[in-house]
Amino acid sequence: MARFFPSHMKKWFMRKIILLSSLFLFSAGFVAGQGYRIEVKLKDFPGDTITVGHRFNASYVPKDTTVLNNKGEGIFEGDEALPQGMYLLFLPDKSFFDLLIGEDQEFYVANDTGDFVRNIVIKGSDENTLFYDYQRYLKNQSSRAKEIQDRMNAAGSEEEKAKIREELTALNENVMSHIEDLISSNEGTFFSKFLLALQEIKVPDPPKDEQGNVTDPAFQYKYYKVHYFDNFDISDVRLLRTPFYEQKVMTYIEKVVYQAPDSLIRAVDMLIEKSRTDDQLFRYMLITLFNHFAKSQIMGMDAVYIHIAEHYYIPEAHWSDPEFISKLEERVKKSKPTLIGQVAPDFQMVGVSSDHIIAAADNEEMKKNPYVGNFFNLYDIQAEYTILYFWETDCGHCKTYTPKLYEIFQRLRDNDVKVVAMHMLGGEEGKVKWINFVNDHGLYDWINCWNPYDFSYKEIYDVVTTPSLFLLDKDKKIVAKKIDPEQAEKILESLLAKKED
Repeated sequence: MARFFPSHMKKWFMRKIILLSSLFLFSAGFVAGQGYRIEVKLKDFPGDTITVGHRFNASYVPKDTTVLNNKGEGIFEGDEALPQGMYLLFLPDKSFFDLLIGEDQEFYVANDTGDFVRNIVIKGSDENTLFYDYQRYLKNQSSRAKEIQDRMNAAGSEEEKAKIREELTALNENVMSHIEDLISSNEGTFFSKFLLALQEIKVPDPPKDEQGNVTDPAFQYKYYKVHYFDNFDISDVRLLRTPFYEQKVMTYIEKVVYQAPDSLIRAVDMLIEKSRTDDQLFRYMLITLFNHFAKSQIMGMDAVYIHIAEHYYIPEAHWSDPEFISKLEERVKKSKPTLIGQVAPDFQMVGVSSDHIIAAADNEEMKKNPYVGNFFNLYDIQAEYTILYFWETDCGHCKTYTPKLYEIFQRLRDNDVKVVAMHMLGGEEGKVKWINFVNDHGLYDWINCWNPYDFSYKEIYDVVTTPSLFLLDKDKKIVAKKIDPEQAEKILESLLAKKED
């Protein structure tokens, strides 16, 4: 079938309505001095209660109810205007149909469940008349496209198929031209803004030299990224009350913007600043981006989360619980020193030699003795790359990760890679478990260390769970963190290969 239907249109007919979380049930910013009056007639529901409310992505925010008389007639009315956006009338049988609420909020609508799009009658609302004329137009053109597609599939020769394909192309072009005419001829209306927002931007062909070779292979991506929001006004709060606002924003964040902290921080700053046109929009944008990066498991994305928290959420999320803000401030304070790109904080450890570990294998007194080893600091380690590895013998993942990391170390040690294996269990029991594990697996050649006297390193490096691995360069700058041994090896191989080049 021809692909002139915007993908977002499919969501208009979804049947699952989810009541919006109380998180977003805040003031809608009504327009003072103007009310609304919507007369309805739904002959299939005499005596029933119906609801009108606006869209909020896949959710539904009810705004008013009315009880229909025995003819199925009722009125929604109020002294303050409804916030503009895409609304739906939710019916007792859980069916619904959409309405556009713009500046004109006094009109009449009648409908029945046979076919909401074809049977609707609207009086007094030009925008909704346009909206349903548009939907009927799309349905008709879709039927024509299917008929053409069927003929093309049944065509006997390639020549015949090519001619029919030209018909399909012409139909698509006519549809797009019609949509462009609707947008331009109704400029200033919510219908026009809404319809424009559904249109993808047109990306031009990349530039070529005289021989026809593309001179900038990344041209189309760069163009698409720069012009992504040309048709979609993210500063217009009315579009927030549609099914597709969040999809548009999150597609930009997840698939359009280069997935590096610096690039994402610039994108986040742009989105938040453009949302300041409306308090509700700003709150929505801030919460959405904050939650997205708070949940991210991708390495380095904590830098974006910390940026949002520090620059926006803590100083401006006045709706948030003070206790949550206090905990967030503490989280920012703990996390900032160990973000990727920061120089790893120095701290003291106690190194225990392989000679002692081997000798203690069959000597319980030596195993238990915590007063052995030499103090040293992280910055005393001189290496092209240092793997700082926090682990515990009681940790299930550590029992698997630690031998794997040792194997990787053996492969990379000749490239001036060192491993500081920091065991975190203290006391006599902790040392016994540690000595046994190292001996059982022959982990003698890297730096085995602990600190039974001072556990502040857990706070410094925000080690909440184990294992926890940090990859540092020769200047002790954090290159990667919270990765598994295989990921560490791949990153190191890539870094070492670049040095050879």
